[in-house]
Formats: sequence, structure tokens, C-alpha cells
Amino acid sequence: MPKTSARLLTLLSLLQARRDWPGHLLAERLDVSARTVRRDVGRLRELGYPIEAVKGPDGGYRLGAGTRLPPLLFDDDQAVALAVALRAAAATGAGIEEAAARALTTVRQVMPPRLRHRVDALEVTAVERAGARPNPQADPQVLVALGTAVRTREVLRFDYSPVTGPAGATGAPPRRVEPHHLVTWGGRWYLVAWDLDRDDWRTFRVDRIAPRTPTGPRFSPRDLPGGEVTAFVTAKFQGSDDAGRRPCRGEVILDLPASVVSAYAHDGVVEELGPGRCRLLLGAWSWPGLAASLGGFDADLQVVGPPELRDAFALLARRYADAAAGAPAEPTARPPGG
Repeated sequence: MPKTSARLLTLLSLLQARRDWPGHLLAERLDVSARTVRRDVGRLRELGYPIEAVKGPDGGYRLGAGTRLPPLLFDDDQAVALAVALRAAAATGAGIEEAAARALTTVRQVMPPRLRHRVDALEVTAVERAGARPNPQADPQVLVALGTAVRTREVLRFDYSPVTGPAGATGAPPRRVEPHHLVTWGGRWYLVAWDLDRDDWRTFRVDRIAPRTPTGPRFSPRDLPGGEVTAFVTAKFQGSDDAGRRPCRGEVILDLPASVVSAYAHDGVVEELGPGRCRLLLGAWSWPGLAASLGGFDADLQVVGPPELRDAFALLARRYADAAAGAPAEPTARPPGG
């Protein structure tokens, strides 16, 4: 591609990414003079792109609103990013695999050979765990309806199906929620919303939602617990409390360097106590689960507390001893939280 054409394409990409661009900043990004920017803007106007001049101390440019643009152009990185996103669409659980494949074919046909070779070299495969059931896919039209309600901040009514069966098959009154976010977790789509009838935050599987029309009145969005949707959803699915903590938290001293433990402690808190020794505060869903996780460090350890963690280690010790001896398993009382 000639240098001037490549620069015009980059200039157009910049103008599409931001509403207003000061002229001097465009010149810096393109590594050209302000005069060259003015000349390139003129060329784009001749091609039909409605670029307006912005008055002010700095001066600048913006793409005009309300005017139909000529066919979209993509620079090299944008074209490859689009192809990667379309190839990965099969793993989103949005039920758009066929449409994504057709879109990728269309995009590929208009790419220059050098980009087509780069795209063809990309192979993305969605791998499921052995024995795992495939996740039900969300209806793209439902995703659009929910996304619209989230964006416009309108109360949403929908029928919510049981785990098995078609959406809306319960005969129960529709749910009324203030939609907050659409998220993906483990290959499934979820709606995070404030349930008006239950007066609490809820997460709903999108594949079980059958929206009703019309939507309700507009609302002012509430603040999520923790203030951030990623932390909120992670806490919900990991069994954590509103502060993002696991329900069973214990503290031990490990005969391992803090640098080694930190690499595998994930959301645990590691404190160095000296060469080859550290303190670890870690959480889990259950006390036996926490004890098993700590045993996975394969090092001598000392339980600081609480007593429930010591009891869980004693329980696992009996189970492991019986397993090593080949003795038949006997029912044991589960510790609190186990």
C-alpha cells in the first residue's frame, strides 16, 4: 500500500475512534506536519467522508454526525483483530457460530493477500472438558434485547424457565428487574440485575430468559456491592461473601519461600517470615477443601487457626490413612462449613 494511502487509512481510523481530535495531536500520531494533516483531511473529504473542522485554541477535526459514511475501511491490525474475534465466536455461547463463520468468509474475501495469509494462519479451537455437558447457547436476539435494556436503563420483565425445559415454561409471574450488566462466565451468558420483587441482586442465565414487551419505566442504576461487576460476579460464583471473601478462611505457616507460595496462592495473602518460610491466609468453600488445598503445597506446615481448619486436617488425615491402609470408608461427621 502506498505510504499516503496507508496514512489516510490510519487517519480515518483515528477519527472513528474519538469524537474530537486536536490537529497537533493528529500530526504527532501520524508523525507528519499539521499542513500534511490538513491536506489528508481534504483528500478524505473528496472521498466522501464528512470531516468537520473544530474551532478553538487548538483547532481540530471530527467525523460529521448524521451523515452516511462510505464503506468502512480497516487498517491491518483492525482487520486481523476482527478475524480473531470472529474465529473465537464459537466459544462465546451466544449461538452465532454460523453467522460468525459467514462474516469471516465475507471479510476474508475483501482482504489483500498479505492479510489473508495472516488470518488463514490463525486457528482457534474451543476445547470442552472431558465428560462435561455442552453449555446451552443464548439466543442472539435475547442478548440484543437484554443489552438494549441495560443500555437504556429500562425495567425488564421476563419469564424465567427451570433448569430444564423451554424458557417461560413455569407459568409463574414474570420477573421484574433493573438490568445492570451482561456478563459471560464459564461459556455461559448471565444477566446481572436488581430483582424488584425480591429486593436483592440476582444473576440470571440468559438461555433461560424469555423477555416480555414492552419494557418498563426508566430507572437510576444502583451501585453494585463492591462497586465493580467483575468482582461481584466472581464472588457470586466462587461462593464468596459481599466483600469477595471465601466463607472458610484459615491461616497457616508453610516451610516454603514466599515467592514460591505466591505463584500458586491466587487470591491468598502471603507474608514472608524469613528464608524458606512464610505465612499464608487463604479461603475456600469448605474447611476440608481448604485443608486439601493447603496440603497441595507439599511442605511442612503449622496451623495458626481457626480450630475448624485443624479439625478439617484431622478429618483428612483419618481419610487418607484409611485409604492408604485399604480400609473401607466409614461415614464421618462433616465439620461446619464442610
